[in-house]
Amino acid sequence: MGTPDCRAAAVVAAVGRASVRHWFVVIGGWVLLVLALVIGAGVIGSPTDNDVSLPGTDAQFVRDLAASGEASLSTGTVILVAKGGRLDGGVLAATAAQLRQAGHVTSVKPPAAKDGSLSADGRTGWFTVGLDVRRAEMTKAMAQSVLDAAEPARDAGVRVLPGGGFAQVMDGSGSTSNEYFGLLLAAAVLFLALGGLLGAVLPLLSAALSVVATLEIVGLAGNLTPMPAQASTLALMIGLGVGIDYSLVLLNRFRTLAREGLSVPDAIEGAAGDSGTAVVIAGVTVAVALASLSLTAVPLLQTLAWTCGIAVFFAVLTALTLLPALTSLAGARLARGGRLHNRLARGTGSGGFWARQADRATRSPWRAGGAAVVLLALLAAPALDLRLGQLDAGSWPEATAVRQADDAISAAFGPGASTPLIVVAQLDTPVSGAHDPRMAPLEAMVRAQSGVASVGPATPSADGRIVTVQVIASTSGGDPATADLVHRLRSQPVPGMTVHVGGNTAARVDLADLVTDKLPLVIGVVLLLSVAVLLFSFRAPLMALKAAVMDLISIGAAYGVLVVVFTWGWGATWIGLSGPVPIPSYVPLMLFALLFGLSMDYEVFLLRDVQRRYRLTHDNLRSVREGLLGTGRVITAAAAIMVGVFLAFVPSNDPAIKMFGVGLAAAIAVDATVVRCLLVPATMAALGDLNWWTPGRKQGRAAVPTTG
Repeated sequence: MGTPDCRAAAVVAAVGRASVRHWFVVIGGWVLLVLALVIGAGVIGSPTDNDVSLPGTDAQFVRDLAASGEASLSTGTVILVAKGGRLDGGVLAATAAQLRQAGHVTSVKPPAAKDGSLSADGRTGWFTVGLDVRRAEMTKAMAQSVLDAAEPARDAGVRVLPGGGFAQVMDGSGSTSNEYFGLLLAAAVLFLALGGLLGAVLPLLSAALSVVATLEIVGLAGNLTPMPAQASTLALMIGLGVGIDYSLVLLNRFRTLAREGLSVPDAIEGAAGDSGTAVVIAGVTVAVALASLSLTAVPLLQTLAWTCGIAVFFAVLTALTLLPALTSLAGARLARGGRLHNRLARGTGSGGFWARQADRATRSPWRAGGAAVVLLALLAAPALDLRLGQLDAGSWPEATAVRQADDAISAAFGPGASTPLIVVAQLDTPVSGAHDPRMAPLEAMVRAQSGVASVGPATPSADGRIVTVQVIASTSGGDPATADLVHRLRSQPVPGMTVHVGGNTAARVDLADLVTDKLPLVIGVVLLLSVAVLLFSFRAPLMALKAAVMDLISIGAAYGVLVVVFTWGWGATWIGLSGPVPIPSYVPLMLFALLFGLSMDYEVFLLRDVQRRYRLTHDNLRSVREGLLGTGRVITAAAAIMVGVFLAFVPSNDPAIKMFGVGLAAAIAVDATVVRCLLVPATMAALGDLNWWTPGRKQGRAAVPTTG
């Protein structure tokens, strides 16, 4: 029997061979699958819901207490800002009457000073509007129809703004059309790397079908579980990046084998067995890293993880089945390449750039490795100042509806007015009504806390066992002082009561606490499982451990860039922000899982090629040089594609998506250049045959498994 590596390569090669023989079935099957998913999502719908639960937290407890039969229905606010004096009562009455006539509207609550929805100067207030649809079913058209109904206010010269759920749906997912720029950049790189129109079209077509299938499944899943808008955006980012990358690696290997004289079917089978196996290993590593996020018990992270996992699964599946089928139709034309491609390919010859780079990295490995370490240390140094916080509406770009609503409310009512805290007390014995003296200690405790701007009246429930108090902080929801206030309110004892604090800000505080508690466990599991996958694939312990260390270095550099841009604010205005914004706790953890998997892709692609050459020559230095020479150009091209795709999402309105785009792009750029093309070959050259050492085996020929 062959080794596990050989058996896996044989299976993957068999899949490629079958896809070539039955190309019509494979291509037709993929087209039918995608069409079925698109039609299904169009009929059933693809709802999104950013109200993700946090089981076991204090904020979730408050939310569950407040839940009722109508609690799942959507609400929004229509904000009015008078340009001169006070808001006119007649204008408010006329506007309320019109709002009640809008489609799907079930209730309209006008601004009033007694409930805090009308500012002290009477110039700013908001209508609370209820709709007869669930939060996830509210559409931009519904929100727009409500805003259009506020025509009496606009006719009177009053500024009308969407707020709450209306602002969120008006902004959509926060994405823009800039992802098309990423596709154009990918097409240009593919044209240069593979040559000709076919070389650019096939990977894009394969990745496009993969991404469409992913997004439609994610959309359909929104009917079964709360699906945040970030999930589809992040899945699109990852799906495009890895889908095009995997196709590029396979087609590059196919072209090499075809030029060595193999027939098109044999070259496809060989590419599948060799580079296709590397794609499977890379995909499994990404999946393992993402699966570790299930340990957080945070539904938001779990949802983002499995949606990205679906994107990686389809990217691997299309690369192993659809791409070979499409390649078999392109035949020899794809193998030849264009004139420009052939001219660029001379850079991989004995006197080309990558040959010189390989010589620099391996001739003086300690010098090259040391220079790389110094550069990476400088990039990662700002990560020591990584401070986690909570994003709020004030973190969004100034042009968004969410930010404009927050600015208007904050200017009139104070910075904490748009994110009130909900203090809920459970009583040991029920109170008799709103004037029961037993509620006084609760109000007194809340008012005594520093950082409290105003406190609403204590309101008992119908059975008298629950008392609710609305608290407005003197600081914004994203300010660390507000998080401190949440913790203080929860820690203060009130006789005869159990105090809980909820609201959006409290939920973000609980999310940060959950992520922080699970961070060491998730990092440890990712490291162990990823090393195990590499150890199973290469059976070289030092190589597996070294790969994990290299990935940690790339991630450290990405964190450093995040701090520089988002915490220090360097270049923040260039990406659409008005200044520094907090980095939410889940972003670094999600980035860690994603980057550890994605960075490992290039490690696998390089090491597979080096290992293949070492099996033939048993000369480590020569294998490292030839491996870098053979993969340097394709790894750089693949990284350029992925960096372009990730940067294309940076113009998104959502600050978290901007962070993912910047962090992923920075890490991949550093990983594919400084790490893979300088530090990795330098360390492999320095370690010599120890790279391939396996416990219980002698060094040399016996230590290397025979090829499958």
